[in-house]
Amino acid sequence: MPIGVFDSGVGGLTVMREIMRQLPEEDILYLGDTARVPYGIRSAGTIIKYSLEMADFLVGKGIKLLVVACNTATAFALNAIKSRLDIPVVGVIEPGVKKAITTTRSKRVGIIGTEGTIRSNSYVHAINALYGNKPVTIKEHGTIRYDRYFEVCLDDLIIFTKACPLFVPLAEEGWASNDVAVLTARHYLEGLKKEPIDTLVLGCTHYPLLKDVISEVMGDGIVLIDSARETAGDIKETLVRLGIRRLTASAPRRMFYVTDAPERFIKVGERFLEQDIEHIEKIDVTDR
Repeated sequence: MPIGVFDSGVGGLTVMREIMRQLPEEDILYLGDTARVPYGIRSAGTIIKYSLEMADFLVGKGIKLLVVACNTATAFALNAIKSRLDIPVVGVIEPGVKKAITTTRSKRVGIIGTEGTIRSNSYVHAINALYGNKPVTIKEHGTIRYDRYFEVCLDDLIIFTKACPLFVPLAEEGWASNDVAVLTARHYLEGLKKEPIDTLVLGCTHYPLLKDVISEVMGDGIVLIDSARETAGDIKETLVRLGIRRLTASAPRRMFYVTDAPERFIKVGERFLEQDIEHIEKIDVTDR
């Protein structure tokens, strides 16, 4: 039985890439909702509706585990998906959060993501749940949109959250290491550089493609937490624990489904996946 992965678009392919690296023998089905991307501008109810449709499609293909490889869908729809399905469901927020908490020594953690993810405070809520739901205080820094970030105090832990929306189109255009990417990262991360953080969570599945630029701008001593890598590790642990990891040496199957524009998905997706996309099908998840 394959692993099912879905995202609002191509970003979740960084998660799939890590699954392929850590679990090369597994069959994987990937579904990108390219007709309705991005999810971050939608209401919570719409995100849940879309996410359940995506999950139902992949379950209908006989998957053994579902990966919600979208930060927005994880933030708003993970619980609804888990309550509907009787297979394991893994999101992309909690694995990165756990790694950040065990990594930081200064108790100062930065989180960058899309506007929707930062606005939802999903990472803050996930960290606070592990901290026992402590009282939260929030302070806003910056005066204009691009330099605004938030300081969130949880007991002895301080979290700095920052939206970096232009990182997504930069990654999709393949501009992950040029001067435009460096300049954009400097503008976005200037405020966080002034704070005493030692750990920075890449809270968007596109951001691992800009890891080198982000690291260069933030400087030495800052540990970057790749949520895609941590999620793949969580998936591996879950498969082993449940005794459903595939161990056969036969060639694994990789199948891709999109709800629109397969040609565009292939062009961008092959850059994210770092390999050719050979088997792709356009489908309608609402016609079920």
